[in-house]
Amino acid sequence: MLGTLRVPGHEDVLAAAERIRPYVRHTPLLRSPKLDELAGAPVWLKLENLQVTGSFKARGAFNALLNLDSAQRARGVVAYSTGNHGQAVAWAARTLGMPATIVMPVDAPANKVEKARRHGARVVQYDRERESRETIGMRLLEETGATLVPPGDHPDVLAAQGTLALEALHDLPPEALKNLGLFATPCGGGGMAAGCALALQALAPQARLVAAEPAGYDDTVRSLASGKREPNAPGAKTLCDALMAAIPAELPYAINGRRLDAAVAVTDEQVIDAIRFALEELRLVVEPGGAVALAALLAGHISTQGRDALIVLSGGNIDLPLLAHIAQEAI
Repeated sequence: MLGTLRVPGHEDVLAAAERIRPYVRHTPLLRSPKLDELAGAPVWLKLENLQVTGSFKARGAFNALLNLDSAQRARGVVAYSTGNHGQAVAWAARTLGMPATIVMPVDAPANKVEKARRHGARVVQYDRERESRETIGMRLLEETGATLVPPGDHPDVLAAQGTLALEALHDLPPEALKNLGLFATPCGGGGMAAGCALALQALAPQARLVAAEPAGYDDTVRSLASGKREPNAPGAKTLCDALMAAIPAELPYAINGRRLDAAVAVTDEQVIDAIRFALEELRLVVEPGGAVALAALLAGHISTQGRDALIVLSGGNIDLPLLAHIAQEAI
């Protein structure tokens, strides 16, 4: 137990996989000869940018909502999010016939705000530099009697994020699984990395687990170095809106602080290079936050060490004007 939160285990990942199976997509793995050549080893991409709602967050959202009882479902849920978690909770709530309120910053990408509303959620926006999303969320809970579904500090959310690793590891050919030396994920609050750690520990304990973050929001990099959760500087900027956590979430860090082998940071320019690579070489649309692990590999911040590598592309919800700008600059 961690305070009032239960630290989940591999058995919770297995249970989550069965629970959410009817509602989420089993996303594929992709190989690219060009990427293999650049990395010097086979690289397997887990395409969570093709997930329902456009990101891995659908996994945790559905698992958390499916675990609510009928009375809790009737009162609905509240979630705070920079975008992808909010969309996922809104979609899951609509699918299950529940009301949802999503607390989102005023500078969240317009497409993510619009999609949350389109899925039927009430959206409450706030100024992240002057207001606390947690305080707003607590007030809404008091007003509605709803259940809070946070993006990281929730055992059901965390366990279900690990189902993407469970799928990927099962989909690898036996020799690739045996030779797997690297598993790299994007990292914001740390929930995906922590959930994946639970699956890796059971199925591929030899693989190094590396988290990739945007420069300016490299709280996990600094937290691993100091041995305690380190916050990001107020007002930091990054193109990776999906990864703008203020500090590593407490429950994920209880796992990541012990299990992560390393964390690295990439610049916005390196992220743009990765988005362009995905467009030109893979014919994939990946959002900035979803591309940071690929960016770290392409920039040489992480190495395959000559062994198979598995890289997570965690989301594809990029604003079209930004995508058009990046594509135009590549011409």
